[in-house]
Amino acid sequence: MAKIISSFFISVDGVVESPDQWHFPYWNDEMGAVVEAGMQGAAAMLMGRKLYEEWSAYWQTTDTDQDVAMSLNNVRKYVVSSTLEKADWNNTTIISGDVAAKLRELKKETDGDIQMSGSATTVRWLLANGLLDELKLLVHPIVVGHGQRLFEDTPTHPLKLVKSETFQTGVLNLTYVPDAG
Repeated sequence: MAKIISSFFISVDGVVESPDQWHFPYWNDEMGAVVEAGMQGAAAMLMGRKLYEEWSAYWQTTDTDQDVAMSLNNVRKYVVSSTLEKADWNNTTIISGDVAAKLRELKKETDGDIQMSGSATTVRWLLANGLLDELKLLVHPIVVGHGQRLFEDTPTHPLKLVKSETFQTGVLNLTYVPDAG
């Protein structure tokens, strides 16, 4: 059975929006290895509509990062959306209707991890519905001060820290799982 694993670049003050504007000074080989391992372990990618629209527009046409582009363009992709009517990106399926039931079935049918990168709204929904198996945070030692935070207006969800390491840049690599108590 597959696990749904969500990964975020996140600031100390919880901001996940526009990491391209603050995260690159902290990028190093340690972080690259973590990101690459997540991508290599992905049997599928799960995302919300906004991330799908951003990524499909970029990764289908970019001339840079061809290894990443090839990986993302070829992997199975699932988009959780009640408004997206058409998905033109290769190997993409829209999940709507009874999303929770469809994702439970997808987890049963998938051999390997279902990775997420971004999609804060979707992650909050997954956590609230007992569908998120792991939350991986690359906590950057910066206060961004503005932007969408990962957990805004969210009910309490206990988490258990199962892995942690500190990179040379001061970035914390943290892995949490839901803690049922």
